[in-house]
Amino acid sequence: MSVVETAREPAQRAARPRLLPARLRAALPRTRLLTALTAATLFALWWLAAHYAWVNPLFLPSPKAVWDAFVRTATVGYQGSLLHEHLIASLYRVLAGYTLACLVGIPLGIVMGLSRDVKAVFDPVIEFYRPLPPLALYTLIVMWLGIGDASKVAILFLAALPPLTISSMHAAASVDPRYVKAAKSLGANSRQLFRHVFLPACLPGICTGMRISLGFTYTVLVAAEIVAATAGLGWMIWDASKFLLGDIVIMGLFVLAFTGMALDFLIRLTERALTPWRFR
Repeated sequence: MSVVETAREPAQRAARPRLLPARLRAALPRTRLLTALTAATLFALWWLAAHYAWVNPLFLPSPKAVWDAFVRTATVGYQGSLLHEHLIASLYRVLAGYTLACLVGIPLGIVMGLSRDVKAVFDPVIEFYRPLPPLALYTLIVMWLGIGDASKVAILFLAALPPLTISSMHAAASVDPRYVKAAKSLGANSRQLFRHVFLPACLPGICTGMRISLGFTYTVLVAAEIVAATAGLGWMIWDASKFLLGDIVIMGLFVLAFTGMALDFLIRLTERALTPWRFR
């Protein structure tokens, strides 16, 4: 590399960060405007459908009725539990099952991506139960673990495990071998290879798998709480639907959606902290 190229490279590197934020600043107002317009349009359609009774209010209550249900459940409660108690019960089950799945699935997936023998052992098991419906598994798990929280956490764990394992496996298997050869040529040992090459290269795929897995976990929450539960957002939605309490059902769905979005936002913040080079 010539002296001119050597001097030019830092200047080009310093110029890139100034161009990207300018583009982002130009794009962000438009994207936020589109997002706000989409939300406002959906809300307006909901209000119009409820106001002009296009749909039976029993099945589609008005936004005010849903808000009143939120206030009533937060202050008075539903079936003996306040809204935050339902939320805490559900978050405990979701986070317990999801955290266990992360602790098991991410290391297992990385090892499966690096070792064909380990993949040959565990991949058939995961691929066998991955397509099974959660309710079909839940009946068997209840027979084994009973109707307490252990069975609910177990089904959420099983729902979260395959996306984490598969995404981690593919992330580890797709590491550029040139990086590995370059690190070995510099004298890196196995521990240094894993810490400085494999782990940083796998993190984007792992974080994407964590977001997908969280969504799977939330979809199974209602199924996990319909059997012998007395609290939880999923149970509250299921119980309210039996009495055609549409306002409670829609309010519970909103709370589930917002808490899921908040958890997904935390994962994205973690991804930004762990992989800052992807967002420069």
